[in-house]
Amino acid sequence: MTEHPSTTIDDCRIISLEHHPDPYGTLTVAQNSSAIPFAIKRLYYIYDIPSDAERGGHSHHHEQRLLVAVAGCFDVKVCDGVSWRTFTLKRPSEALYIPAGVWRTLENFSAGSVVLALSSTKFDENDYVRDFDKFVKLKKNSD
Repeated sequence: MTEHPSTTIDDCRIISLEHHPDPYGTLTVAQNSSAIPFAIKRLYYIYDIPSDAERGGHSHHHEQRLLVAVAGCFDVKVCDGVSWRTFTLKRPSEALYIPAGVWRTLENFSAGSVVLALSSTKFDENDYVRDFDKFVKLKKNSD
Protein backbone atom coordinates (compact mmCIF):
# COMPACT_ATOMS: atom_id res chain seq x y z
CA MET A 1 0.00 0.00 0.00
CA THR A 2 1.25 3.51 -0.78
CA GLU A 3 2.43 5.47 2.24
CA HIS A 4 0.32 8.47 3.20
CA PRO A 5 1.57 11.48 5.20
CA SER A 6 0.95 11.40 8.96
CA THR A 7 -0.51 14.92 8.96
CA THR A 8 -3.54 15.74 11.13
CA ILE A 9 -6.37 18.26 11.05
CA ASP A 10 -4.25 20.36 13.42
CA ASP A 11 -1.93 21.02 10.45
CA CYS A 12 -4.80 22.75 8.61
CA ARG A 13 -4.96 26.48 9.24
CA ILE A 14 -6.27 29.77 7.96
CA ILE A 15 -3.63 31.94 6.29
CA SER A 16 -4.20 35.67 5.87
CA LEU A 17 -3.34 36.67 2.32
CA GLU A 18 -1.66 39.98 1.59
CA HIS A 19 -4.38 42.48 0.79
CA HIS A 20 -4.48 46.18 0.00
CA PRO A 21 -7.81 47.99 0.54
CA ASP A 22 -8.39 51.43 -0.93
CA PRO A 23 -11.45 53.50 -1.88
CA TYR A 24 -11.57 51.84 -5.33
CA GLY A 25 -11.57 48.24 -4.08
CA THR A 26 -9.33 45.73 -2.41
CA LEU A 27 -6.46 43.90 -4.09
CA THR A 28 -5.57 40.50 -2.61
CA VAL A 29 -2.30 38.80 -3.56
CA ALA A 30 -1.42 35.10 -3.48
CA GLN A 31 2.14 34.56 -4.65
CA ASN A 32 5.07 32.35 -3.79
CA SER A 33 6.32 33.86 -0.54
CA SER A 34 7.05 32.95 3.05
CA ALA A 35 3.32 33.34 3.85
CA ILE A 36 2.41 30.39 1.61
CA PRO A 37 3.89 27.04 2.75
CA PHE A 38 4.57 25.71 -0.77
CA ALA A 39 5.43 26.86 -4.28
CA ILE A 40 2.25 27.35 -6.32
CA LYS A 41 2.24 25.09 -9.40
CA ARG A 42 -1.45 25.11 -10.36
CA LEU A 43 -4.50 27.31 -9.92
CA TYR A 44 -8.13 26.49 -10.68
CA TYR A 45 -11.53 27.73 -9.63
CA ILE A 46 -14.99 26.23 -9.26
CA TYR A 47 -18.18 28.24 -9.81
CA ASP A 48 -21.89 27.81 -10.68
CA ILE A 49 -22.04 25.46 -7.70
CA PRO A 50 -25.51 24.29 -6.59
CA SER A 51 -26.09 25.05 -2.88
CA ASP A 52 -26.66 21.36 -2.11
CA ALA A 53 -23.53 20.18 -3.97
CA GLU A 54 -20.63 18.41 -2.29
CA ARG A 55 -17.18 18.88 -3.81
CA GLY A 56 -13.81 17.41 -2.90
CA GLY A 57 -14.24 14.05 -1.24
CA HIS A 58 -10.58 13.07 -1.50
CA SER A 59 -7.08 13.43 -0.07
CA HIS A 60 -3.64 13.58 -1.66
CA HIS A 61 -0.40 11.66 -1.15
CA HIS A 62 1.79 14.70 -1.96
CA GLU A 63 -0.22 17.75 -3.02
CA GLN A 64 -0.75 20.63 -0.61
CA ARG A 65 -3.56 23.06 -1.29
CA LEU A 66 -4.93 26.48 -0.37
CA LEU A 67 -8.67 27.12 -0.75
CA VAL A 68 -10.14 30.62 -0.93
CA ALA A 69 -13.76 31.80 -1.07
CA VAL A 70 -13.29 34.56 -3.63
CA ALA A 71 -17.08 35.02 -3.66
CA GLY A 72 -19.80 33.76 -1.34
CA CYS A 73 -19.08 31.30 1.42
CA PHE A 74 -18.86 27.55 1.99
CA ASP A 75 -17.72 24.99 4.56
CA VAL A 76 -14.64 22.79 4.27
CA LYS A 77 -14.70 19.64 6.38
CA VAL A 78 -11.28 18.08 6.95
CA CYS A 79 -10.46 14.67 8.41
CA ASP A 80 -7.21 12.98 9.41
CA GLY A 81 -8.70 9.48 9.61
CA VAL A 82 -9.77 9.95 13.24
CA SER A 83 -11.08 13.47 13.82
CA TRP A 84 -13.11 15.94 11.76
CA ARG A 85 -13.03 19.74 11.78
CA THR A 86 -15.07 22.29 9.82
CA PHE A 87 -13.76 25.61 8.51
CA THR A 88 -16.14 28.20 7.06
CA LEU A 89 -14.52 30.23 4.29
CA LYS A 90 -16.14 33.60 3.60
CA ARG A 91 -13.36 36.19 3.18
CA PRO A 92 -11.37 36.47 -0.05
CA SER A 93 -8.33 37.61 1.95
CA GLU A 94 -8.17 34.29 3.85
CA ALA A 95 -7.03 30.90 2.59
CA LEU A 96 -7.39 27.49 4.19
CA TYR A 97 -4.15 25.51 4.06
CA ILE A 98 -4.69 21.75 3.64
CA PRO A 99 -1.51 19.64 3.75
CA ALA A 100 -1.10 16.31 1.98
CA GLY A 101 -2.71 13.41 3.80
CA VAL A 102 -5.87 15.22 4.91
CA TRP A 103 -9.32 14.35 3.54
CA ARG A 104 -11.47 17.30 2.49
CA THR A 105 -15.10 17.85 1.53
CA LEU A 106 -16.62 21.19 0.49
CA GLU A 107 -20.32 21.85 1.14
CA ASN A 108 -22.99 24.39 2.14
CA PHE A 109 -22.31 26.76 -0.74
CA SER A 110 -24.01 30.15 -0.71
CA ALA A 111 -25.44 31.52 -3.96
CA GLY A 112 -22.69 32.80 -6.24
CA SER A 113 -19.85 31.03 -4.44
CA VAL A 114 -16.53 30.81 -6.22
CA VAL A 115 -13.81 28.49 -4.88
CA LEU A 116 -10.21 29.32 -5.79
CA ALA A 117 -7.69 26.50 -5.32
CA LEU A 118 -3.91 26.94 -5.33
CA SER A 119 -1.96 23.68 -5.51
CA SER A 120 1.62 22.63 -4.88
CA THR A 121 1.63 20.19 -7.81
CA LYS A 122 0.39 19.86 -11.34
CA PHE A 123 -2.60 17.56 -11.75
CA ASP A 124 -1.74 13.87 -11.23
CA GLU A 125 -4.62 11.41 -10.84
CA ASN A 126 -2.25 8.96 -9.07
CA ASP A 127 -1.83 11.47 -6.24
CA TYR A 128 -5.53 11.30 -5.33
CA VAL A 129 -7.16 8.99 -2.78
CA ARG A 130 -10.87 9.07 -3.61
CA ASP A 131 -12.11 6.21 -1.41
CA PHE A 132 -12.59 7.18 2.25
CA ASP A 133 -12.13 3.63 3.61
CA LYS A 134 -8.82 3.33 1.72
CA PHE A 135 -7.81 6.76 3.09
CA VAL A 136 -8.44 5.62 6.69
CA LYS A 137 -6.36 2.46 6.12
CA LEU A 138 -3.50 4.49 4.62
CA LYS A 139 -3.56 6.84 7.61
CA LYS A 140 -3.45 3.95 10.09
CA ASN A 141 -0.45 2.50 8.25
CA SER A 142 1.40 5.85 8.37
CA ASP A 143 1.38 6.03 12.17
